[in-house]
Amino acid sequence: MSVPTDPASVGPAGAGPASDLAPENPEAPAAPARRRGRTALLIAGAAVLGLVAGTCAGYLVQADRKPTRLPSLSQPVVRQAKGYVQPLTAAQDHRVKTDGDLRKLLLKRPGGTRKTEYTDTWLDAADYADLFTKPVPAFGDQLENEFRRAAVTAWQTDSTYVEIRLVQYRQASKLAASEHVQNQQYWDDREPSTRSWTLPGTGDGMVYVHDRPDTKPGYVPVYSGEAIASRGDIVMEIDVSGTGPVSKEKVMDLAKKQVARL
Repeated sequence: MSVPTDPASVGPAGAGPASDLAPENPEAPAAPARRRGRTALLIAGAAVLGLVAGTCAGYLVQADRKPTRLPSLSQPVVRQAKGYVQPLTAAQDHRVKTDGDLRKLLLKRPGGTRKTEYTDTWLDAADYADLFTKPVPAFGDQLENEFRRAAVTAWQTDSTYVEIRLVQYRQASKLAASEHVQNQQYWDDREPSTRSWTLPGTGDGMVYVHDRPDTKPGYVPVYSGEAIASRGDIVMEIDVSGTGPVSKEKVMDLAKKQVARL
């Protein structure tokens, strides 16, 4: 039986099979062979000659012209404006408020509630790290994130406890406040039986309510809710806990009022 001849398997006359002309690497496609040709050489030579001729002609034209006077390098003196510029008020300049006493930005303790040891006071980096499940790594993280200071207030009743913190970072090398919020939200979003809502008036604020109580032997079940958001170099954190379920409305109302003061 005769085998059909494939034209692609045959090279030019006298060259033998095309496999003899194949490149060493069979996986790489061979580039088509192409001669430059005489016409291309003539065009390239004419282009070079034209460039030289044009340069010479331009030089001769410029040599016959009179020198053109250049403009003066000196510039007119701009007089400084006179008058008084009104500085921004605290309501217009965020840094005016946040560089002052952070405790003044915290919500006031409602009437009918009791003070705690954390009412209108300060937390250093170690105190703040103690709030985390792993204080030692948390302390290192706070130092790395350029922790500056933290103001805290709290109040309680017979059945509820509320704590609000304003944590400030120096942010000389990174946006530590927003990064901290994102890290915390990652864990809150993974909590079982947790509902969440965005916090109006913020770019990253969230409100969480944990429907499953925290239970320990010998203690009554404790329900909790929280809110977290950043504004500039400050992180706002609100924790609400109680012996009964914590409502979304309660946490949301506290968070909206606190954000409005920043």
